[in-house]
Amino acid sequence: MSLTTKLLYRGFHVLPFCVSGIANIAYQENKFINSDILTYLCSEADLRETGDGGDGMNALALGLLAALCWGVHDLAVRYVSQSVSVIASLMAVLISGAVLQFSLVATLGAFDPISGTAMISAVAAGGCYLLAGISMYAAFQRGPVRLVAPLVASYPVLSVSLAIWRGASVSPLHWLAIIAIGVGVSVVAAKSERDATSYPDAGPTAVLSLLAAAGFAAAFALGQYATELSDEYSVALLSRLTAILALGLIALASRRSIWPGSQALPLLCVMGILDAIAILSVIAAGGLPNAQYASVAASVFGLLTVVLAWAVLREKMVVRQWLGCFVAFAGIGYLAL
Repeated sequence: MSLTTKLLYRGFHVLPFCVSGIANIAYQENKFINSDILTYLCSEADLRETGDGGDGMNALALGLLAALCWGVHDLAVRYVSQSVSVIASLMAVLISGAVLQFSLVATLGAFDPISGTAMISAVAAGGCYLLAGISMYAAFQRGPVRLVAPLVASYPVLSVSLAIWRGASVSPLHWLAIIAIGVGVSVVAAKSERDATSYPDAGPTAVLSLLAAAGFAAAFALGQYATELSDEYSVALLSRLTAILALGLIALASRRSIWPGSQALPLLCVMGILDAIAILSVIAAGGLPNAQYASVAASVFGLLTVVLAWAVLREKMVVRQWLGCFVAFAGIGYLAL
């Protein structure tokens, strides 16, 4: 059985249980994660009646859904990047995600006019997200995962810093929780591979990983700001279309093919759908108080990639890795208080 088949066959046996758990978190706070559109629905009246703790939990639930989707996505990136170019892989992922988002907008009739400020923010978010995607794919292509994952996962610190700059209040204990998440992710990712494989020079790989972290932080901050001014469906779709256009221009200028090949295309389409759900979840949290916690919770995608590799691909997990999982999820739990 090929790795692609394993991901599609075994992965979808694991996902329902994970999604069920995340939906239960939101249900406990009298909120809903709509299984039909996989996004968060909350009226302004509900927001006025709910305390800060409940709103923080709702943002975390969206972040955890994003982490789950990106965890599966990155599990596939580790395989696809070895045989398909970065530009071709990203183009397939972006286009398939855009098809999903456009279908939601068309079905729900949710495409609303976007104000000038929101449009600028959404376009900028798309550019930053493309920068993050190219950098992350290239970094994973170089490897190793134990170097790339912790550096990419460091973006929550930048996300919370931007939230503070915009006036959000974050206590020292919340900073400790964020640090705990970063430490937990680092412990798991750093010990996820034990082989003697030779890798390219670590310097450029580290730079690419940090560029990805900065790109994700900026994309999430800009996207969430745009949703405060306009509809999240329109913002997410405009951001993705911007990334597609920019990537197309890069491919044209560099004379690179955007066709990934028929063998990799099905898996890349699944990856695109997961990526679209994830980014929409994080952007949709922009209308909630403590929206920065969605970005923080989403940062565990690196940790979940390792856990899913253990569950789906039967990779071994040592005691230290499970301890890292506990520390990271303990930090997430505190943010929900």
